[in-house]
Amino acid sequence: MSANPVGTSPTPEQIKEAVRKTYAASVGAPAGAGCCGAAAESATRPDLIDLAHYTPEQLAALPADAVQHAYGCGNPLSFAGVQAGQVVLDIGSGAGIDVLLAARIVGPAGKVIGIDMTPEMIERARRNAEQAGARNVEFRLGDAEAMPVEDASVDWIISNCVINLAPDKKKVFVEAIRVLKPGGRLSVSDILTGPLPPDLKTDLTLWSNCVSGAREEDDYLGQMRQAGFVDVAVTARQHYDESSVRSFVESNLSERLDQEQLRAALDRWGDLTEKIWSAKITARKP
Repeated sequence: MSANPVGTSPTPEQIKEAVRKTYAASVGAPAGAGCCGAAAESATRPDLIDLAHYTPEQLAALPADAVQHAYGCGNPLSFAGVQAGQVVLDIGSGAGIDVLLAARIVGPAGKVIGIDMTPEMIERARRNAEQAGARNVEFRLGDAEAMPVEDASVDWIISNCVINLAPDKKKVFVEAIRVLKPGGRLSVSDILTGPLPPDLKTDLTLWSNCVSGAREEDDYLGQMRQAGFVDVAVTARQHYDESSVRSFVESNLSERLDQEQLRAALDRWGDLTEKIWSAKITARKP
């Protein structure tokens, strides 16, 4: 993947193309991309238990492929009150892990819709749903900024480390308001930040891996309120320590930066301790 010039903000089209290429390339790759792309230790995905807080029982009940190709930073269903018979929408459904878990909750009277802009992921998710015997799910190819979902048709929206990838978060939240029923709710796991160095915020590779596109918490929540959400709140935060962040950044930039360039970038960005975190975010449509 070619990188944009240092310090130059990528265009929305460049961002979306970079994200598509990153996640298309992940399909069929060796099991082991962890939370937001970090390397996992094995196909059993201990990171999904330790960092994203899925239970071993949840993972054991799913097709192995859905588990191995999960890239989230949390477990949105763990703090969503989804009930039997409801319609759930997963923004950025990937290989289908959260769609399949939600399908078990809503049951045959409910429905779960997953949308993703990567055709390879849609194909993978459909195969996983077939293997799981999930007949109450549907996967649609589409953009989070223009969702292929009917107005006021969804009871609950979930999303897992995906909205940070969108160039225009406000459009995503406006679309979420549009498709939710009155009183409908949103539960999102996503990456938020404190102030970060400007050139780190424009790196296309790190955008595709959930860092550069992440927004400062007040800005993110403010855009949700501007779109029309109420009861907007961060209910929990999981900060990443300095060694974890530096290791993640290093692993994603090492293919296009030599060691000297990489050290210079990390030194320039300084101490990133507790400046990047995974958050549980909830809100409601009036």
